[in-house]
Amino acid sequence: MAEINGTQDAVVQEGVHNYSSAESYVWPTDPAVLEKLEWFQDQKLALMIHWGLYCQLGITASWPLSDEDAGWSRKAVNWTDPVTFKKQYYSLYKSFNPIRFQPEEWAQMAKDCGFQYLLFTTKHHDGFCMWDTKYSDFKVTSPDCPYHINEHANIVKSMFEAFRAKGLGIGAYFSKADWHTPYYRTPEIADPNPTHRGPMYRPAEEPERWEKFVQYTKNQVLELCQDCGPIDILWFDAGWVCARNGQDIRLGGIVEEARKINPGILSADRTVGGPYENYVTPEMCVPDKPLGIPWESCLTLGDDFDYKFGDRYKTPRELVNTLVGIVAKGGNLALNVSPQPDGRIPVEAMDSLRGLGEWLHTYGEAIYGTRICAPYQVGDIAFTQKNGAVYAIRLFPNGREPVEPELFIPYSGRVSRVTFLDSGETVPFIPGTDGFTVSVPAGRRMSRPPIAMVFKIV
Repeated sequence: MAEINGTQDAVVQEGVHNYSSAESYVWPTDPAVLEKLEWFQDQKLALMIHWGLYCQLGITASWPLSDEDAGWSRKAVNWTDPVTFKKQYYSLYKSFNPIRFQPEEWAQMAKDCGFQYLLFTTKHHDGFCMWDTKYSDFKVTSPDCPYHINEHANIVKSMFEAFRAKGLGIGAYFSKADWHTPYYRTPEIADPNPTHRGPMYRPAEEPERWEKFVQYTKNQVLELCQDCGPIDILWFDAGWVCARNGQDIRLGGIVEEARKINPGILSADRTVGGPYENYVTPEMCVPDKPLGIPWESCLTLGDDFDYKFGDRYKTPRELVNTLVGIVAKGGNLALNVSPQPDGRIPVEAMDSLRGLGEWLHTYGEAIYGTRICAPYQVGDIAFTQKNGAVYAIRLFPNGREPVEPELFIPYSGRVSRVTFLDSGETVPFIPGTDGFTVSVPAGRRMSRPPIAMVFKIV
């Protein structure tokens, strides 16, 4: 149990990180924020992108720099000398040169594949800034970084402009921790001591140094809103940076200042709870029931959030099944994919995303802008609703199940007409107890099962 504002705040023990419970959620009162939350709940699908120095090596983002997390984050390589490794890691910006990065292609891909908004890592825990910040030299536009001469060197700004031009929403991932700035910890290139995820000093014992970090953080967040905006979502990671851990960066004040620049901007202060966690973010897990509050599951297209050489990417069938299961419970899916060292999306990843986009092009009506509809999901049949219509989505997760000639739909609401969503063809049905039975035409039962069949009920 975590203490927030003097009360015991429940968390859900699930996934990679615990996430704040629905019981602890604080609904915003700002009308602009409430309106933006409605927009958020309409979107359903985000393209999440972890991109930083770590993609050059195909390793976990930032975490190998923390000695206390070495057990799981350094498994891929035998780093017997962490001091040397940290020096080498922090020198990676001198070789960062993704010359095949084309933000317009990324944005067009996202649009074609059904994504509605972007969540992009502006800065991970290692402190490397993917935009032209005035407050750090550890950035992609540093003169020591070969990519600084490229027209898209200000990667965050280029991405945000390209995605915005396609009508997609903009979310800025920002780590509240910064393991490079001396305001948070002594840079590892000069520090032989074992490191952890927190600051290298006690803020209460060095308040002046801590205040410099607070102002540094505020300056960078507002800089992003001003120079790379408008932004729809501020997605704050590093939940250990919070008042209850003695690391109060006065985030509420920062967010309120950001809202003067971008009115209604959402704040996702992950795992912290309170009025600035406007939606919760289960990571690498999906809640087993509707939460009754805005939420977004953060999942990966490959095996992890970071680019890995030879990674295996989920199939379109797997992606649709996951997305439908999340949407049926009232959530959004933030699907992460990371670029290759040269700045391109891996070809295998593109194949999966295109398959997802093709399905959404046909069946997106049952996904976007919908809300929960009891009984949510029963076995392989999920439900959504929108504008007086209910959608029953019959999933075929294995791709080997037979398409039944008769299918019982466990929806007990009023039914006057049933059609196939893809064709508009009327589907015969027989009312029954706690639902109705539809007859599936022979033409839809002759080949391999589709990813899903979607029935529209009015």
